Amino acid sequence: MDKDIPVSKLRKDIDYTYEKLQKFHPNLYWYISKEELDYKFDSLKTSIKKPLTPNQFYFRLAPVVASINEGHLRLRSVGKKYSKTEQKEFKTKKPLFALMDYKIIDDRLYVKDNKENLGKIKAGTEILKINDENVSDLIKKYRKLYSSDGENKTFQKYFINLTFFNYYTLENGYLDSVKLKTVCDNVIAEVDLKRQKKNPKEITEENVLPKVTADQKLQDYDTVSKSYNRSLKFLKSDSSVAYIKIKSFSASYAKKFYDQTFRKIKYAKSEYLILDIRDNLGGSLSEINTLYSYLTDDRFTLIKAPEMTSKTSGMHQNYFRGQSVFTSVLSAPGYPFFLAGNYFLSSKKDKRYYFREFASRPTKPKGNAFKGKIYVLVNGASFSASSIISAKLKYEKRAVIVGEETGGANDGTVAGVNNTVTLPNSHLTLPIGLFLIRPNIEFENKSRGVIPNYQVDPGFDDIFGTEDKILKWTLDDIDFRNTVTHKMK
Repeated sequence: MDKDIPVSKLRKDIDYTYEKLQKFHPNLYWYISKEELDYKFDSLKTSIKKPLTPNQFYFRLAPVVASINEGHLRLRSVGKKYSKTEQKEFKTKKPLFALMDYKIIDDRLYVKDNKENLGKIKAGTEILKINDENVSDLIKKYRKLYSSDGENKTFQKYFINLTFFNYYTLENGYLDSVKLKTVCDNVIAEVDLKRQKKNPKEITEENVLPKVTADQKLQDYDTVSKSYNRSLKFLKSDSSVAYIKIKSFSASYAKKFYDQTFRKIKYAKSEYLILDIRDNLGGSLSEINTLYSYLTDDRFTLIKAPEMTSKTSGMHQNYFRGQSVFTSVLSAPGYPFFLAGNYFLSSKKDKRYYFREFASRPTKPKGNAFKGKIYVLVNGASFSASSIISAKLKYEKRAVIVGEETGGANDGTVAGVNNTVTLPNSHLTLPIGLFLIRPNIEFENKSRGVIPNYQVDPGFDDIFGTEDKILKWTLDDIDFRNTVTHKMK
């Protein structure tokens, strides 16, 4: 990981990266011209004049990949390898940074909550430096490593909040302590933050798998965060307003959840449905196709047939990636069938290549489909599949979209399945989406996210913001509609 790579080999990795992008990415020049991207890769090659370690090289190459402005496309670094002794030691210690809650606003990092009172840091404190590095410089550096889709500007502020300390750990490894320079109430202080040891009870509890009930499984319960991925509740005492929150489209138990959920909504005779997919970064096409079938009365096709660069693109999915030697041996007999299946599911029409994806076929609505008024709540962290279903619902005028422009593009994305290529010399990895997935709508061609029917400022810049402005606007609108309806009767 720390070994310098010769200049000639680094330049070969740059060429290799661009070659693979041109071969597999089905819409590489969507948000950037070929001439501009050619220039960026050529300039990077020219600028490499001394050997670099893999992760030094990562911080040079990643911004060029990010300039393609396709949110799923992000270069991945080489993780530091730790010995079994070190890994065992880590398990006995608490996280260094994760015990506090933070919020990054513009180029500034604040402590939002400190329940364990680490370093006696008050909520609202700004962290100016970490080990003598200016936090503002780190944030600016890390922002260059990723992008949203096209010209969207709402995604970046959410994503840096999710990834800041991941990037910091990438650069510095798992540290046992850091020195923070902070400011609170105009008082500047230095705080030594040390990794705490777990007590025996905590270690024991972590090794005991909690029992998960059938109802928890249905809601895709996460035992680590102790929270539900999907949930249903009624926001009015008369059950007239049903509220479904979906944190990610994980596909786990999705069909059963939606079947039971919409049965309950129908039984409750709810007039309004609020679908909250804020902070939902996406996931399964199959799940959003299932969900959409409960939101419409009409036969529908959710997405257009995914486009590829060639008839064999689907065959380049990473079939064995992530498997152990043992599981690879077990799954090897199925590999020829995997290749054949992907080949025969591909077709060519008008010099373009397409893949037969389930969600690109006509689907019948469910018998328990909701027939009332639908609101969909979105923000800049509504990405990928969240944007696809939002764009379709808005286009068909089946739902009112409320909130902030989505981080994912209105006109689709490049995702679905990846071919994760490994650069031969630096061993950095680049997952390249093989499918251009676009909602079955007329495209806006504005390189933007889904623009809500009613834009509501979520108050992101408020560190302690407790008021849910987007949900409040929605409930106020429902109350207004009910008042108008009552007066008309």
